[in-house]
Amino acid sequence: MNFKEELMSLTILIDEYLKDYFNNLKIEVPEAKLVESMNYSIMAGGKRIRPVLTLAVAKMMSADLSEVMPFAAAIEMIHTYSLIHDDLPAMDNDDYRRGKLTNHKVFGEAMSILAGDALLNEAFNLLLKTSAKAGEKMEQSVKASCVIASAAGKDGMIAGQVIDMESEGMQISEITLKTMHRKKTGALIKASIVAPAVFIGLSEDEIKALSEYAENIGIAFQIKDDILDVESTSEELGKPVGSDARNQKTTYVSLYGLDGAKKMLQEVTQKAVKVLDVFGGKAWFLKEIAYFIAERRN
Repeated sequence: MNFKEELMSLTILIDEYLKDYFNNLKIEVPEAKLVESMNYSIMAGGKRIRPVLTLAVAKMMSADLSEVMPFAAAIEMIHTYSLIHDDLPAMDNDDYRRGKLTNHKVFGEAMSILAGDALLNEAFNLLLKTSAKAGEKMEQSVKASCVIASAAGKDGMIAGQVIDMESEGMQISEITLKTMHRKKTGALIKASIVAPAVFIGLSEDEIKALSEYAENIGIAFQIKDDILDVESTSEELGKPVGSDARNQKTTYVSLYGLDGAKKMLQEVTQKAVKVLDVFGGKAWFLKEIAYFIAERRN
């Protein structure tokens, strides 16, 4: 199976799981408008990079994909909630996401806030239920859930968003920029890789290698985002371009120039790929994901 086929296969597995999950949620939860709003964004057609990474780690280690699927789904719920809230007028004030109207443009600001809140809570509801049913793997399941919780919270994704929000309209240092993106973008990507490794019970050295890989593709993801905001079009991205410059945000492009950012992207991608050599040939798909992130057009 080649990379595109494997990527599509894993993406379909995730989409089917999420579709079934939210169809069941519609039956269980009477607040139809709330679930509709949640479902609108979770099924909006994202790349599913984070849950794909979760399944890819499990598959690389010949683990049961069904056992790690709840972690993958929970991470995608958390990611989606963050996008809903990021798009709000109080944050980035975006009208489009993935080529569709943003949640608050369809359901109103109040409902989109509640939908984001509900997705976050549903993620932890799923993680807790999974851990409660994990039997002899309960401890690993709880530890994996803690990895995700830490990445999503005040020391991770939310901390990064706070730095981003407070840095608008001002020039920030390289250290602050890297800290912001390590938390805002990188933390959840890293959790997508480390959480399944913890659940499966990989060695400290293996987890260390995967952590380094995750940190580098997290940086690569953000550098590429910054490049696309300059080079791409609204049609390709499915959202407005040039917003970083309009909002006077410090980016890798504004700090290092377009050519400098592209060089840095190549360097961190190669670092990510190299560290996976410890896993031999079975890490081929994770290596290809690193290149996919660096070469994506949206």
